[in-house]
Amino acid sequence: MVAIIDYDAGNVKSVEKAIEYLGYEAVLTRDKATILSADHVILPGVGNFGSCMQHLVEYGLVDVIKEIVDKKTPFLGICVGLQLLFDSSEESPEAKGLSLLPGRVIRIPDKGLKVPNSSIIEKEFFIVPK
Repeated sequence: MVAIIDYDAGNVKSVEKAIEYLGYEAVLTRDKATILSADHVILPGVGNFGSCMQHLVEYGLVDVIKEIVDKKTPFLGICVGLQLLFDSSEESPEAKGLSLLPGRVIRIPDKGLKVPNSSIIEKEFFIVPK
């Protein structure tokens, strides 16, 4: 079973449909026991780094995610779900990330180059090491 962490951060239904299309059972949940018993866990997300991190804290999911990673359960972060694995983000300097990976997320510098989804360039980020 693939647990998709539901923390009110966007694209969960599209991730759920993709997992089911691949022939796996997908469960959209924020229940700790369900997440901990999953064979695989996905942290999707669309939104602001700070508010997404705040939702993880509010729903008591920070320690659950860290436990999943410690157990070496296969874990995938998608979009802001990946960004949350790092220490911090330039998008929300006041918010601390999960610190599962060292580094911070910064905005792609505007150098006049076209970037995929350039209509939302202000929300495009990439990862840099500390």
